[in-house]
Amino acid sequence: MDITSHTHHISQQYNNELDDIRKHLSEMGGMAQRQVNDAITALVDADITKAEQVVRADKTVNSMEMSIDEECILILARRQPAASDLRLVIAVTKAITDLERIGDEATKIARQAIALSTEGMAPRGYVEVRHIGGLVSRMLQDSLDAFARLDVDMAGAVVHMDRTVDMEYGTAMRELVTFMMEDPRSITRVLNIMWSLRALERIGDHARNLAQYVIYLVNGEDVRHVDLDK
Repeated sequence: MDITSHTHHISQQYNNELDDIRKHLSEMGGMAQRQVNDAITALVDADITKAEQVVRADKTVNSMEMSIDEECILILARRQPAASDLRLVIAVTKAITDLERIGDEATKIARQAIALSTEGMAPRGYVEVRHIGGLVSRMLQDSLDAFARLDVDMAGAVVHMDRTVDMEYGTAMRELVTFMMEDPRSITRVLNIMWSLRALERIGDHARNLAQYVIYLVNGEDVRHVDLDK
């Protein structure tokens, strides 16, 4: 599917409206990506300033969601889109919801970073945060790139990568539970890390959803409950 396939209408204004929601989705995605990366850095490096920036940025992401949602509603009302144009609008409305939730999860990580700054660094878990954080950050970047390029193969790779994140998350959680059993004094601080890992796993789920919307947009197939190996 060519990236220009949505811009063939007689009305140039309609073309511009479709281009705008794609552009604004990309901008919102970039903001959410920065939130995730900054939240991970804030936690690993105990950077309170960066953590506070992530928390403040969440309001911007929320506002972007509302603005893009309004744009999509107006297109539906005024243009009554069909076929690929309708799929584009639907995919964008779904994608901005996931991006807003990604921002929420990044904010949770930032708040854990702030909490650990007062409670003291956790004795374990930072390696896992860095590793899993790197995986989900790549998933998010690739899903946004796949959306911009309408690249089904890249989207499929993101969906498969989510399995890796889930396995790594499960392994990390088991190791941290074992550590807390051996050293009960660390429970409170290690729990902060575990909540952060949970937020990262959820970010991976939302990135997977974004990739699935790309497949829907290009192929017209809802693959949310389908085994992609088939």
